[in-house]
Amino acid sequence: MKYDTKVMQEKLYSAVICDVLDSLGFTHQSPRLQFHTYTGMAQMVGRCKTTLWVDMYHEDPNPYELELEAVDSCQQGDILIAAASGSVRSGIWGELLATAARNAGCAGALVHGAVRDIRRMTRMQFPVFATAKCIYDSLHRQRVVDIDIPVEMDGVRFHPGDIVFADEDGVVVIPQEIEEQVVAKSLDKVTAENITRTAIKNGMKATAAYKKYGIL
Repeated sequence: MKYDTKVMQEKLYSAVICDVLDSLGFTHQSPRLQFHTYTGMAQMVGRCKTTLWVDMYHEDPNPYELELEAVDSCQQGDILIAAASGSVRSGIWGELLATAARNAGCAGALVHGAVRDIRRMTRMQFPVFATAKCIYDSLHRQRVVDIDIPVEMDGVRFHPGDIVFADEDGVVVIPQEIEEQVVAKSLDKVTAENITRTAIKNGMKATAAYKKYGIL
């Protein structure tokens, strides 16, 4: 089963993917962080395009250099990952970056930190999941120090090219080496859950349904 954005968006959700990863022994693939869907777009899926951010307290001689490079080098269907350790020192993602990212084919942004320009990004219908919001510009406050490298959020590692899936329940990342297996098993689990749900709606007791179908 190859990775298919449309199929995953239509049929899958973060919890079922997390369950399948658990069953395969990948038990820490979802950060226990409170991501908010600030722009009203309640789902996104794509491949990780990673950026690593740090706080700074001096005048930046090359402001925005690496973040612009990261945005301009996005490929179709990428999700821009901004690993900023949850900092609220500034709003590191906003309307202009979202516009440039979308033009490059980016499908959304996942920010472990703060964002701004929320109303304008909402009008764009650009998916942005973040842990905070902050009105301050990132200039001389935060900067990207590396791109296209493994980053971590709550101990969960995001590698460039991994599939990331986000919705109202949370965020989950699928390692590339098992993505086909995970997608296939997730689709199978959704089908089994639908059968179980129908049986319970038709009057079968939950215990009996679990014994028969093994799904909960």
